[in-house]
Amino acid sequence: MKIKAASDYKLLSNSVVTIGTFDGVHIGHKKIINRLVNIAKQEGLQAVVLTFFPHPRMVVQSDTKIKMLNTIDEKNKLLEQQGIDHLVIKKFTKDFSRLSAQEYVRKVLVETLHVKHIIIGYDHHFGRNRTANIHDLKAFGEIYDFKVTEILAQEIDEVTISSTKIRQALNSGDVKTANTFLGYNFMISGTVVKGKGIGKTLNFPTANIRISESYKLIPKHGVYVVKTRILNTTVFGMMNIGVNPTVNGKLRSIEIHFFDFSQDIYGVYLEIEILKRLREEQKFDSLAELEKQLLKDAVVSKQFLQQING
Repeated sequence: MKIKAASDYKLLSNSVVTIGTFDGVHIGHKKIINRLVNIAKQEGLQAVVLTFFPHPRMVVQSDTKIKMLNTIDEKNKLLEQQGIDHLVIKKFTKDFSRLSAQEYVRKVLVETLHVKHIIIGYDHHFGRNRTANIHDLKAFGEIYDFKVTEILAQEIDEVTISSTKIRQALNSGDVKTANTFLGYNFMISGTVVKGKGIGKTLNFPTANIRISESYKLIPKHGVYVVKTRILNTTVFGMMNIGVNPTVNGKLRSIEIHFFDFSQDIYGVYLEIEILKRLREEQKFDSLAELEKQLLKDAVVSKQFLQQING
């Protein structure tokens, strides 16, 4: 599924659209997506998710601290798995935020996406200063010939609560809770780059992962059990997120030691699934002490993997 920008989008047929951030594409979101896909099939429409990037708070409130559960590419992959036809990303700018509600409906929803049906939250607000609501949207539906299906308060609350709990869980290192609410393993995606080579001297060579999206939420510092796909093979390992205090590191790094794997993968883009948190990042008195702990971590990791993989 190709990500499309709303500015150059040419939809050939009529659509059913839902609008939102859908960050995490978690269990609560999937109920809404399933409804979207089912209506698309029943009414012969294309299933479209319309989202905005950057996040409106980054633009309107200059909130650069906001962190997202998914990058755009991760979100696209997750939504495609749910059966939608198109993810449309509208670039959110200050000029766009100043569009009147009717201009937004006419230009984006009607003329660009050829909307025939909208599925939207009961509390959805849109247009300049977010003054228009779902009642206004239904009135525009009468003018522009589209239906509006309302997502009830209980479902919206469920989505909001889930998103909050996932972020809180990851920020505290509680991967188990995060993965339960997500309905899949939380992932980070990035390119393997050269590190300082300290792991190799400890017989634990690592792949350093560089994540280019500064808005991506990174879980709490610590050691985790992970898995990925490399050259069509599933590979497991243990990952450290932190500053490497034993060697007086200052900058955060993400380093993974893969089990039973020794190929050169510099420059390879990996999607890393986080399975379990082992422990806090620690400062050891010597590299020898660190190596002893890494040996223990490897044993515990492999025991865990044996349990989940049978």
